[in-house]
Amino acid sequence: MYFQKHIFFCYNNKANQSGCGDVITDDPVPYVKSYLQALDKWGEGKVRASKSGCLGRCANAPTCVVYPDGIWYSYFDNDDIKEIIDEHLLNNRIVARLKI
Repeated sequence: MYFQKHIFFCYNNKANQSGCGDVITDDPVPYVKSYLQALDKWGEGKVRASKSGCLGRCANAPTCVVYPDGIWYSYFDNDDIKEIIDEHLLNNRIVARLKI
């Protein structure tokens, strides 16, 4: 695989309902990139984070999904995102309290 793990963060704004783009207060991708770069875990053969369009889990906004695992998370802030990185992306342990 090109990346060991790839996390996608929904950024979608929907006209008729609240979505992830409506509730994200801080853009998570720069935080994830910076944190992973500091650990030398960013890039080819390692971990990647990307923005995505609608992931279809609007009721749980904001959401992200980790591939290739297909594990979905809802998060509140960078502390939650750091926990997802440390536990799931780097140590293959699902964060049960954030899983949807």
